[in-house]
Amino acid sequence: MSLWSRISDALAALANGESLTQVFDRLRAPPERTVGFAIAVIALGAKMAKADGQVTRDEVTAFREVFQIAREDEAGAARVFNIARTDVAGYREYAARIQRMFADDPSTLNDLMEGLFHIAMADGFYHPGENEFLEEVSRIFGQTPQQFQALRARFVPDAPKDPYTVLGVSPDMDKDEIRKHWRRLVRDTHPDAMMARGVPEEAVRLAEKRMIDINRAWDQINGCCGNAAGNL
Repeated sequence: MSLWSRISDALAALANGESLTQVFDRLRAPPERTVGFAIAVIALGAKMAKADGQVTRDEVTAFREVFQIAREDEAGAARVFNIARTDVAGYREYAARIQRMFADDPSTLNDLMEGLFHIAMADGFYHPGENEFLEEVSRIFGQTPQQFQALRARFVPDAPKDPYTVLGVSPDMDKDEIRKHWRRLVRDTHPDAMMARGVPEEAVRLAEKRMIDINRAWDQINGCCGNAAGNL
């Protein structure tokens, strides 16, 4: 059964009067957390679309880059998006329920933030409303301001590209401590580690950009132009 078929099954309860947020509450345990992750990206992506007032073709394309949607599953994906976009619940309520779903897994919440940044930047413009939206979702997810700044530095072209910010470390930290932090980021970004967290296979491709960004930042800090991954 495809991911989207499972999503359609999970949403069948909507026909019986359940809200999308109630559906979230039933998707906390593996293996259905994969379904919950996908629904979370769609739901918050739909809510974020209201932040800049429109849904562009580029944003739809960006979503497809994260989740491969077969033609027979397009209707189900569109249904989730439209439900989330028109649901009276605010995005803060969605974000809070998603935070509770993955409360024991902050790495997956970070993966969700990456997906939202990817969609937000698809049209090449970082709208102030999108920044406000993402900053608030990050706060609800329990991320620190430093973690949010690191994400913004990686995804927003005109944001400061300070390598310390990208890695989420301080310039006054000992280089060995920075190296340990970088190594942990590399391990957490490995596809096997992400799949173990229940992240959909389609979303793992976002980790490719993360790996490039964190290795480039370490290269700059370490004063090395070679392949950082070879210095683990």
